[in-house]
Amino acid sequence: MSRPPSQALHGIAFAVLATACFATLDTTSRHISASMSVLLALWFRYAIQATITTALVWPARGRKILQTRHPRFQLARGLLLFICSLLAFFSLKYMPVGEFTAIVLLSPLLITLLSAWALKEKVRPLRWGLVVGGFIGTLFIIRPGSQHFDWSMVLPLTLVATNTGFQLLTSKMAKTEDPMTMHLYTGWIGTAMASLALPFVWEIPFDWTVWMQLFLMGLMGTVGHFFLILAYARAPAATLTPYLYAQIGFGVVGGWLVFSHLPDQWAFLGMALVAICGALGAWLTVRETRTVIPSPKS
Repeated sequence: MSRPPSQALHGIAFAVLATACFATLDTTSRHISASMSVLLALWFRYAIQATITTALVWPARGRKILQTRHPRFQLARGLLLFICSLLAFFSLKYMPVGEFTAIVLLSPLLITLLSAWALKEKVRPLRWGLVVGGFIGTLFIIRPGSQHFDWSMVLPLTLVATNTGFQLLTSKMAKTEDPMTMHLYTGWIGTAMASLALPFVWEIPFDWTVWMQLFLMGLMGTVGHFFLILAYARAPAATLTPYLYAQIGFGVVGGWLVFSHLPDQWAFLGMALVAICGALGAWLTVRETRTVIPSPKS
């Protein structure tokens, strides 16, 4: 059954709002990493998200919100997201927000490669060209062998691989699991994992601005994922994916406003390549889906 056009527009709006939240989260994470331990900041980010999510869903759903058909998948998904967050926090400690975001958004292109390899799906030559174009864009950003290159840039590339696994598992689980249940489990699993390091990094922030940033991180993570859930409930992933690249623009604006940083011309070119190739890849998916699935007769 096809969705009304207005629902798709609402889904796109929620997706763009989610990217703005995630860009704010990344910008705040980079700023706060200069004043406190990354692991401690990560604990606060997950603890606040888990607390807010529980406070919102528990009164209406109670223990039913914990019911899941695949507890092992919930654990695996939570661990993957925690690793993604850990890599993101350390990456942002050393990298500008815009460039970091562009590299991470290679994930949809990497999923194309995995589909061809693991699922034996036939990939059109144009799709291969878009994948290559995305990776060329990444090379423009990190420029290995130049003075611009730093080994910390390997961290977001590792994050791309981890995030791809997270996205594939999320897509699989979304067919049978309640989205809010998945959201709740990821929050508490991340909190539990970060708590393992808490005795070694614990300190009480005395600056009220640090507390504001910590709360902002948790809030943006919670609201961003909630907006994304609302977006996917209203429009298919292929329709939404091109708009997720708006996060690159929000990331550049955040880096400029907070850190007075603007990417150089090569980084801008690389970011544009990643965004264009990723958006075109999603557009191809929409076209192929419409070709395979005939439109309903009136």
